[in-house]
Amino acid sequence: MSPNTANSARKSIAIIGLGSIGGIVAGLLRATDRHDVVACVRHRIATLTVERSEGPVEVPITALTDPEQAEPVDWVLLCTKAQDTSASAGWLQRLCGANTRVASLQNGIGHAQRVRPFVGQAAVVPTIVYYNGERLAPDRVRYRRTGEHDFAVADDADGRAFAGLLEGTSLVTSVTPDFKTLAWRKLLLNAAANPISALTIQRNHVFRRDDIRDLCHALLEETMRVARADGAELPADEIEQAMGRLLSVPSDAGSSMYFDRLAGRPLEIDAITGAVVAAGERHGIATPLNRMLLTLARAAREVKIEE
Repeated sequence: MSPNTANSARKSIAIIGLGSIGGIVAGLLRATDRHDVVACVRHRIATLTVERSEGPVEVPITALTDPEQAEPVDWVLLCTKAQDTSASAGWLQRLCGANTRVASLQNGIGHAQRVRPFVGQAAVVPTIVYYNGERLAPDRVRYRRTGEHDFAVADDADGRAFAGLLEGTSLVTSVTPDFKTLAWRKLLLNAAANPISALTIQRNHVFRRDDIRDLCHALLEETMRVARADGAELPADEIEQAMGRLLSVPSDAGSSMYFDRLAGRPLEIDAITGAVVAAGERHGIATPLNRMLLTLARAAREVKIEE
């Protein structure tokens, strides 16, 4: 899509969190020099490198380490894990004004409900992130494209403005009239890939096992029943499509929950598997497989494992 007058102007952008998702979008936005980009982080860095198949991008980065240093901006890209949203409240309060848009680059569903209590009058823009990212160091991330596009947003003024914001980067944004279906389609895949890779402590090669594929198939069937009850328009061959997408990811890639398990960080299990279980409860649909993985992941998430 071509930029209009509103989204082609230079914007101020604050990115909260430079992990596997935030580091990639920060580096690629900064490389275009179309906007003023600042990173909100715990520890200051001077440069940021994004490794890509077509060659690395290395850019200087302006980093803030204290919310008191922040001022209102045009855009906030919230790239923390869902469970860390409330911990970002100090940043959000300083960065958000009446005309600010806050894009939630987080897993799960219910982005707006999760973020809105912390942003005052700012608009919340839910996004679906598709690319595979890996944080290699505080100032280095690895980007892998896993499909035809990197983001999906709703086909409304805020969604189109987000798509315009990323123009000039290599990140591709899809604008869709049915955001709910795409959000559940992504959650469907995450509900299988994330807990299994985290609990087995294996990268994507684990999904090449016949028994794991069978488990994924059963999980997808269970989750799809919940998604349809919640209003997602998923086709009859959705499970086969989901398995194809899962197996198309390189075997040496890893899910975000896998990397969190290795590092001993809290797992995003409540925003992913927990969201499926909660939706199942709302609609009266049993979710025994998801509930089992939720219980196991909650028990395992505090244990630090060395790869």
